[in-house]
Amino acid sequence: MAKAAKTEEKAEAGREIIATNRRAFHDYFVLDKYEAGMKLKGSEVKSLRDKHCVISDAYAFVPKEENAIYLFNLQIPEYAWASAFNTHEPKRKRTLLMHKREIEKLRETLGREQGLTLIPLSVYFKHGYAKVELGLCKGKKQFDKRHSIKEREAKRQIARRVKR
Repeated sequence: MAKAAKTEEKAEAGREIIATNRRAFHDYFVLDKYEAGMKLKGSEVKSLRDKHCVISDAYAFVPKEENAIYLFNLQIPEYAWASAFNTHEPKRKRTLLMHKREIEKLRETLGREQGLTLIPLSVYFKHGYAKVELGLCKGKKQFDKRHSIKEREAKRQIARRVKR
């Protein structure tokens, strides 16, 4: 048990979180998580280092013809100190970097089951490289959301009673 805790600490030590998508956990059931690198321009990396990123509307797409994954609507604002020749479009389509077998597995899963989508859960730097954590998600219904809220409130009440 102590080894597992040390391993998690090492994994978190090299991880600098830029943005998290808290709304995704409210609106979706996260079935599986994947880590992917991002192909970025220099001004995008500088902007991310300043922790400027809007992840709430973003989604990932796996085209049938290509062995690639694309990230749409991830907004990285322009870096203020970038030159006119080193700027980028804030909401451009970004290529994600994953192994071919992982892409094939995702394509197969998304094609086989209806109602699944790829949602970015967080953007972070890991050992100097920009990464995104993708979640294979299924949408929640309204009653599922209410049930999650009730469970969370019950856990809070139990925690309050234990503290007394």
